[in-house]
Amino acid sequence: MTTKIRINKYLAMSGVASRRKAEEYILEGRIDVNGQTISSLSFLVDPDADEVMLDGEVLRSEEKVYILLNKPAGFITTVSDDKNRPTVMDLVKSGKRIFPVGRLDYDTTGVLLLSNDGDLANILLHPSNKVLRTYNVKLDKPFDHTHLESLLKGISLDGVKGKFSSVIVDRKNPKLLTIQCTEGRNLFVKRMFRKLGYFVDKLNRSEFAGFTVDGMKTGAWRFISHHEIKDALAKYTHR
Repeated sequence: MTTKIRINKYLAMSGVASRRKAEEYILEGRIDVNGQTISSLSFLVDPDADEVMLDGEVLRSEEKVYILLNKPAGFITTVSDDKNRPTVMDLVKSGKRIFPVGRLDYDTTGVLLLSNDGDLANILLHPSNKVLRTYNVKLDKPFDHTHLESLLKGISLDGVKGKFSSVIVDRKNPKLLTIQCTEGRNLFVKRMFRKLGYFVDKLNRSEFAGFTVDGMKTGAWRFISHHEIKDALAKYTHR
């Protein structure tokens, strides 16, 4: 007897998106099960018997694939764009249905993961797991060290405090900083500095969940092995 699973989990297993994004698809009325449009997030499906469709296309569970991209500036981090702007999908030709794990802004560069593993995305993006991110920052003016305490102790963004785990200021050029954080909120790094009167001229994510793009050219990508993924997830899945 097959065990039924929640529809959002099935969608994640099918490589559509993370569970959170899959829930958006359900609420938007884009998911049909056996010809019936589903609107309940708690709906259960039988993976072996039910026909599940997204926008009229039948979904099937796929072999999991993981990709590391050294994202260049000038690309939207999304599967498609209604304004026909270039997306990161234009850079990665894997032959698989994949989606970005998280987001980097249009002009932000560096480490970006793509996959068809919704559970992976859920683990790496869930705030409770505090996945570490490292950024190289270039400000519009020299950093004032009197602001260091605010960045480390916390600054309110939309009523929710955000903070950096560490801040290193370049001794030779105080416009350059390396910061670490576990936050994934939209424009988080830029908004933190903006609160203190700085504009971020350049932003590069040099590390995410232990992955780096050291030695990779801008715009280059490679497959990530299942062993690498297992190692990266070990600290978050064995608590």
